[in-house]
Parts: sequence; C-alpha cells; structure tokens
Amino acid sequence: MNLSLKPLARALDVLCPMHLHLDAEGRILHAGPTLEKLCDAPLVGQAFASVFQIERPRAIRSVAQMMQTGGQKLHLRLQAAPHTGLKGALAPHPLGQGALMDLSFGISILDAVRDFRLTSADFAPTDLTIEMLYLVEAKSAAMDASRSLNARLQDAMMRAEEQAYTDALTGLKNRRAFDQMLAHILGAQQDFTLMHLDLDFFKQVNDTLGHAAGDHVLQEVARVMQEETRGDDIVARVGGDEFILIFPGLVNRKRLSDVAQRLIARIEVPIPFEDQIARISASGGLVRSVDYAAPDADRLIGDADAALYASKEAGRGRYTFHLDLPMQKAS
Repeated sequence: MNLSLKPLARALDVLCPMHLHLDAEGRILHAGPTLEKLCDAPLVGQAFASVFQIERPRAIRSVAQMMQTGGQKLHLRLQAAPHTGLKGALAPHPLGQGALMDLSFGISILDAVRDFRLTSADFAPTDLTIEMLYLVEAKSAAMDASRSLNARLQDAMMRAEEQAYTDALTGLKNRRAFDQMLAHILGAQQDFTLMHLDLDFFKQVNDTLGHAAGDHVLQEVARVMQEETRGDDIVARVGGDEFILIFPGLVNRKRLSDVAQRLIARIEVPIPFEDQIARISASGGLVRSVDYAAPDADRLIGDADAALYASKEAGRGRYTFHLDLPMQKAS
C-alpha cells in the first residue's frame, strides 16, 4: 500500500472496520480488521470476486460493472462457508486510488455474531449494531433467567403436588391419592384387587412404648409393604394404622393369598425400637373387581372393610375374601 494511504486506512479501520480498499481491477489493497476476521485469512492481494459473490443487482455481472455503481446498495455473499450475507456500498477513493467499499451484515447480524464470535470490538463505536448486540445479550440473559425461574417453579409445583398426595410419615400414598387412583382404575375398567389392611395391637405400642415407637412401627410396616408389592401396585396409608393396597391386574386367589400371607407374616416379625421391642400383627380384607357386575368405589371399600373386621373377629393376624363371608353375593 502507498505510504500516503496508510493514515487513512488506519482511520477507516476504526471508523469502518468492515471496509475494503479496491484497486481499479477489483483487487483488494486493504481490508478492515473485522473483514479479515470473517475470512480468517489475509485478504490483501486477493481478487474481490474470489472472496465475495455479487447477488444483487442482478444486472451487475462483473467487478468492472460493480466499480461503476457509485453508492448503489449491493447485496453480497461470502464465497466461503457459512456464506454469510452482506450489504455494501462503493464510492471512489478520495485520493483517486481505486474505490472504497463499506460492508455490513444487515439482517444476517445475529448469525454472523454467532458464526464468527464477534464482539462489540469488531464494530465501529457508533455502529447501532452494538446497541442491538446489547439488546440481544440482555434478551438472552432475560430468557435464561426466565427459563431458570420456570424450571424452579415447575420443580416446586411438582414437589408440592407430590407432597399433597404423599403421607408425610411413611412416604406412601395418602387417602387423597388413593381415591384418585381408584377412580382412575375403575374408569379404565381394569381388573384389580383391593386389600384393606389394619394393624393389630398398634394402640398398645403407642400406649406402652410411646408415639415415637408407633411412628417407627408405621414406617417399618410401610417399608415391608413396598418390598412385598410390585412396582405398579398402589400402597396407601388412609388412617392412623389403616392401609389400602390395590393390585392392578391381579385377581388370582392363590397369588393373592400368597401376597396376603407374606405381608401378615412379615408384619408380625418383632420390630426393635431403641432398647425395646414392638409386637403387632395385621388383619386384612380383600375384594376383587371381577366378583362384581358393576364395581364402584364405595361398595368395594365397604366390602373390604367388612372382610377386614371379619378377620379381626376370627382372631386377627389373618385375611378374608369378602366373597367368602356368609350370604355374600356380588352385584
């Protein structure tokens, strides 16, 4: 470059960091620093047409024609990937040394910032692009904060909903959750068995060993029930020492008897608490949906309750199918 042109080039690098100085044949004599960054290679000495493609006006077919445009807006594209779109305008060099072209990204600015990792230092200090970049960054930060807040709110809502349907002491489903799940399974017309289980001698534990011991017993019973049931079975604590279990798809009496016997046997195992032993048993009542022409929640729960108290009257520590009670007929 002519030494007399260097001060002007340095000034243009600051004021127009995306400018080009072209000679009369369209060869690049100087390029602003941002353009050099885009192309990731020295531009000086390269032919304009080897770096940029003229897209509009379509009448311009050559660099020679382009050099005659005199301030007309040009639509260009980088020849190399990612083929970023640019807008430019050409003017004669003030010292009669070819032409100057100033370029900008136009609507491609956001893609360019992302693709080339541009910052405010890559633009002229007065370029409104900087203001837009600040707005984009502010919007991005706001969106990130909004997404984070929404995620926290969603997590809090899920935790609150889970707490609303969970028994705080045992971690089992509570009565509210049980009612909804029973309604759902009845609506799906799926075969199932409902078992009402009540602890025997639990009051004595509270009276003799204290409520802390009673809470510990309830937690141990809940653990046993979860271990002895399947993943899709429903186990709910519906009262102080009352539990209801739902076994979806399980109506085979032999298998149900095996489950009930295992549950009762494990619940009867003495439960250590501090330096004392708590002893309880359990009584159960079972109803199967297939034993009813049109099962409904109130009827099922009432019949399971009746079978449960039949077990207690028969000596506790046992289970009874409601259909086995005298004078029972499904309806």
